[in-house]
Amino acid sequence: MTEPRAQWKSKMGFILAASGSAIGLGNIVMFSSNAYKYGGGAFYLPYFIALFLVGIPVMIAEFGLGAFTKKSFPMAMRQAGGRVGEFAGWFAILNAGLITMFYVTILGWVVGMLIRAIAMEDVSQGFAPGNTVWSDLIRGWLPVSAVAIVWGLNILLVSKGTKTIEMAVKVFVPLMWVAMLVLVVVGFFLPGGFDGMQNLFAPEPEVLFNPDVWRGATSQMFFTLSLGFGVMTAYASYLPDHSDHSHNAITTSLLNCGFEWIAGVAVFAMLFAYSQLPASGTLGMMFTVVPSGIAALPFAVKIFGVAFFALLLIAGLTSSISLVEALVASLQDKFQMPRGRTLAICAVVGFLGSTLFALPILIQVPAEGGPPGEAPIGLMLLDFMDHWAFGYGLILVGLVECLVIGWGIGAQNLRKFINQRSRFQLGAWFDVLLKFILPILLTLLLTFSIMDQDILKETVYGTGITTADGAGLWNSLVEWSPKLILGLWVIGCGLGAWLLSGATGADLDDRAVEEEVAEIQEEGGLL
Repeated sequence: MTEPRAQWKSKMGFILAASGSAIGLGNIVMFSSNAYKYGGGAFYLPYFIALFLVGIPVMIAEFGLGAFTKKSFPMAMRQAGGRVGEFAGWFAILNAGLITMFYVTILGWVVGMLIRAIAMEDVSQGFAPGNTVWSDLIRGWLPVSAVAIVWGLNILLVSKGTKTIEMAVKVFVPLMWVAMLVLVVVGFFLPGGFDGMQNLFAPEPEVLFNPDVWRGATSQMFFTLSLGFGVMTAYASYLPDHSDHSHNAITTSLLNCGFEWIAGVAVFAMLFAYSQLPASGTLGMMFTVVPSGIAALPFAVKIFGVAFFALLLIAGLTSSISLVEALVASLQDKFQMPRGRTLAICAVVGFLGSTLFALPILIQVPAEGGPPGEAPIGLMLLDFMDHWAFGYGLILVGLVECLVIGWGIGAQNLRKFINQRSRFQLGAWFDVLLKFILPILLTLLLTFSIMDQDILKETVYGTGITTADGAGLWNSLVEWSPKLILGLWVIGCGLGAWLLSGATGADLDDRAVEEEVAEIQEEGGLL
């Protein structure tokens, strides 16, 4: 029996859920890390261009697609572009599923650090520069138990669909804003904190000629706004009729980016006050650099240490539950399975995948200018998968969905549907953007990034790894692991998408879909 489609109880609940999905770990630490890496204030130019040229228009399209079809992403893409569209939709969902697995692993490390912070008598010593708290944590088995806890929380918060999600975000999202504003105030009054804030906006214009900066800003925008995951389409499919999709998209985007800017100010103020530099990657920022800054605070170190990791956990959960919901909704729409059974399957497979990324087995990794170091194999697998699934996968999905929506349903028809319900009227520029400009732009970004990072350097990302024992089949497998993971990502997502799009389910047959799409194109005025 088909379960009735859920609905958000209020517009505020939807906005909080959508912005909560967008606000996550990346807002708190990834933006600060990228801003420092890509030239401080100069990063804002590609960032704002990506926001208004890519982020908001794609979110409007994803909201409109979900609201029009009342389906999750794969089935909505099926209605827009037939079997090819559904294949692209399932590729996006499977790619997002891989990201969900290692995202939950990171949240497991957050839980582990939170437990350590609560139990630690002297947090300032434990989080001081050069400490081994996180290093010891990822080399043990505690994160596997923590991953189970995080998956348990996700199951609980997604168990009743929009009902439990809305209850959670009404508590979590305001709490995140309050906590971040407190950190801004504390950072502002620290000696040197204001200088740190200024450093965030100090530009280095020469970085604008680096294509990687533009890819970084675009990837940041897709990740930070939860685009290309299928999340926003699933969430919008639960909206009542006559919802204002343009206004919803603009509000969600600005809430997310506003939180991101405030987080950047807070992090830069705290770090520069104590001569810390946000030069590490996202994980380094999260687990070593920012905790080191907290350790140097003149008061309430334990409180801020516990509060920081609690904030990370809450922010991460508002994102992870949206990723899980997108997957559950997709499987339910396709196979009409009960929510409980669908969620159980997703949780079991997800837990196994997250556990793989949490494995503490040590391998040796090359170090530039020095002897090789050791790192857990799970962390290395996470790094490789992040490079492809996040760095390329989201932009690739964005490219394909623009083509499918723009040329399948027709951008002009989707625009008419959205404009009938929105106070902000989209012009013909939306059609041109979705059908031509964005596909060309995203294709160029993907091409330049692959050429610059993974072809012209005559290496596949991450090669040169050896095992601690340095011999045998295991050594060869580890040395070739970056290429293997690239192959597993492409073949796994591609094969899975092909099987799921071809599986018998509650979907329409191809002829019916083609007739429906043709009717939409011919009678655009009905939209």
